[in-house]
Amino acid sequence: MKIIENTEEKLSFIMEGNESLANAIRRSVLEIPILAIDEVEFYKNDGVLYDEMIALRLGLVPLKNENLDLPEDCKCKGKGCSNCSINLKLDAKGPLAVTSGMLKGKADVVYEEIPITELGKDQEISLTARAVVGKGTQHAKFSPGLVYYSFTPIIEKVSDAKGKKVIEVSEKEFSEIKKLDKIARDYLDETVKCGDEIIYVKPNKEEILFTIESWGQITPKEIFLKAISVLEKNLKEIAK
Repeated sequence: MKIIENTEEKLSFIMEGNESLANAIRRSVLEIPILAIDEVEFYKNDGVLYDEMIALRLGLVPLKNENLDLPEDCKCKGKGCSNCSINLKLDAKGPLAVTSGMLKGKADVVYEEIPITELGKDQEISLTARAVVGKGTQHAKFSPGLVYYSFTPIIEKVSDAKGKKVIEVSEKEFSEIKKLDKIARDYLDETVKCGDEIIYVKPNKEEILFTIESWGQITPKEIFLKAISVLEKNLKEIAK
């Protein structure tokens, strides 16, 4: 495994393997338990947005993950208790822009400047929200991040391009493609030409560039390790 980029927001690496393995890991990410707002109760809303729209925005606000039970696994059977849910509150009066940082409770938001709604003079909003742990297979708001992959490129010279679709590029872009820079991945499985030189950007089906971009609830490395654990667990269930 070769690490290309490793930050708090993004992890990118090249691994040996096939597309089936990469896709299995990608799909397993959707089974990682993630905290998100699931229910919202409004007491007052004088703003321009409907209650339903605000509830949707609140559900997509990334919250720092907490060690809670899944509602279906909790002793309260999902009715709502301190073991499986966290209550948040939002009270604001205009004129101002209401942002995610105004949510108060035992769960912290990842980004405090996410816009929720706009309040004019003397307009108010008052609500309580219940956050629970869920999985991306249930709803996208429980997804920990964006996961995608592609094959790594290999450059092959082409002597005869008759009958093939050829893409003409600038000299600078052609040079970057030949160096296998990031741009080369945009031309996978394409025949590229510059002047009299023609090359084929062939997908290397034995190497995969895997990328994880976190929404901030957990780190990209944690997403990868948890996805591997989920995949191992599911394989063991099949083997029983």
